[in-house]
Amino acid sequence: MIELKIKEGVTVEIKGNEVETKGSLGSNKRKFNDALLKLTKKGDSITIDSIKDKVLAKKAAKAEVSFKKELENDMHGVTEHFERKMKTVFAHFPITVEVKGSDVLIKNLIGERYPRTSKIVGATKVEVKGQNLRIYGTSLDDVTQTSA
Repeated sequence: MIELKIKEGVTVEIKGNEVETKGSLGSNKRKFNDALLKLTKKGDSITIDSIKDKVLAKKAAKAEVSFKKELENDMHGVTEHFERKMKTVFAHFPITVEVKGSDVLIKNLIGERYPRTSKIVGATKVEVKGQNLRIYGTSLDDVTQTSA
């Protein structure tokens, strides 16, 4: 059994097998395996309890620790953005990067005629200033997948 304190300025709602964290910068939703974990909210803390089945005990214990960290990341993300900074580097062919809708277009990569596209995942935002890219959002998973 793990007890997790809810950060100040964050509200957490548990509905079935889904947890929604809301803060000043936005909200995150995350599903959990209700066959392995039981979540209860008491005041300003959340209790994460794994099932006591002999066969699934190891798997449930691992899921318990993993979900605790995921909830901590969600609470951090809705109060402070997760941010990744990247820079385009080239030697001969000048690369240009631009954002169009939910895609990041990388033009003239290695002298290619057609631009490569990369999807922006979730509610992540991408800003391009010259050679520098700033990728930020409330979900760590979405920000890291967009920057990959």
